[in-house]
Amino acid sequence: MNIIQCYAPTNDSNDDIKDQFYERLQSVIEKCPRKDLTILMGDLNAKVGIENTGYEDIMGRHGLRERNENGERFANLCAFNKLAIGGKIFPHKRIHKATWISPDHTTESQIDHICINKKFRRTIEGVRTRRGA
Repeated sequence: MNIIQCYAPTNDSNDDIKDQFYERLQSVIEKCPRKDLTILMGDLNAKVGIENTGYEDIMGRHGLRERNENGERFANLCAFNKLAIGGKIFPHKRIHKATWISPDHTTESQIDHICINKKFRRTIEGVRTRRGA
């Protein structure tokens, strides 16, 4: 089993910093044997959104709002490495999807993710956010 915990640069970060992060993350993933269970998780600062066109095999349609640039990078990384995005597979109330909510409760984001090899996708029984955790 391989567990990768990471914190990605924010969407507003310099593109060079984001490129460097995703290149390093890719090299870490490549070192994990394909036959092993690999779990990628953390604050990816990536909004993957509701739309899953082109990514149907790695994510469902149960996200929040629109995809941002980091979300596109993250979705591409997951697709390339055949990692399913757990938080997009299961239907939940909005409050159990949001990993960040603004103090005035007008903005919510789903930027923390947990992913697993696509071949082990059926072993996931549920993914949701716990408020106050």
